[in-house]
Amino acid sequence: MILPSASPISLLLGLAAAVAYTVPAVAASHLGSAGSRLALALAWFLHAAALVWGMLGEAPRFGFGPALSITAWLVLTVYAIERQRFPQLQVRGTLAALGALAVLLALVFPGQLLQVAASAWLPLHLALGVASYGLLAAAVVHAGLMGRAERRIRLGADSHSGMPLLTLERLTFRFVLAGFVLLTATLLAGMLFADVLYGRAWRWDHKAVFSVLSWLTLAALLVGRSRFGWRGRSAVRMLYAGALLLLLAYVGSRFVLEVVLERGG
Repeated sequence: MILPSASPISLLLGLAAAVAYTVPAVAASHLGSAGSRLALALAWFLHAAALVWGMLGEAPRFGFGPALSITAWLVLTVYAIERQRFPQLQVRGTLAALGALAVLLALVFPGQLLQVAASAWLPLHLALGVASYGLLAAAVVHAGLMGRAERRIRLGADSHSGMPLLTLERLTFRFVLAGFVLLTATLLAGMLFADVLYGRAWRWDHKAVFSVLSWLTLAALLVGRSRFGWRGRSAVRMLYAGALLLLLAYVGSRFVLEVVLERGG
């Protein structure tokens, strides 16, 4: 069963954000650079308002849809900050399209109602996990830009039309390290304080297994880069594998429960 959104305000804010994201995604050439930035900023603000209302409004919910929506918003936040330092970073249209898709997914699949009796520490645990999603998603976006830059170099295109390859590589692995640190904190909190957070002992379910596999993959990548200088396509493939495993850990398991098995918990 697809759970309907409990709040008309969430629906209104979400639809407004999706429309605002669609404008720079499909009409960037007509808006110009300044117009696209303004439209994306408006969409980002409406997206943030929808997220805040969804988590703190009349009937707060959480599931794979909101998790993806928050992740997309975090990636767009990173982009907005980086754009101030690196004006040549040009992925506005792609990120706007992903933002619109993420907002619509959160509207169609808003997740389950958060339990009032849950631990007061649970939101912090969820925030750590989603933040690790966002940072690793930003790393994946930068890895994609690295691949595009490498292709441009091989084709002999203008090497000054985008961010330098070494800069992209450095930023990519900074995001990997930051995401790995938060993922480590999330896993440790879940293992050590599961009784407090969820009212039960830690268990090796699908979410835990995929999370630990992701942690091991990212740990191997960071150690290999530090000790053996791993870089290039092999390192990027390991990043993609670790990010995919983490995606399957929560988003994948919640998608199966909420959509495939039609269960809220």
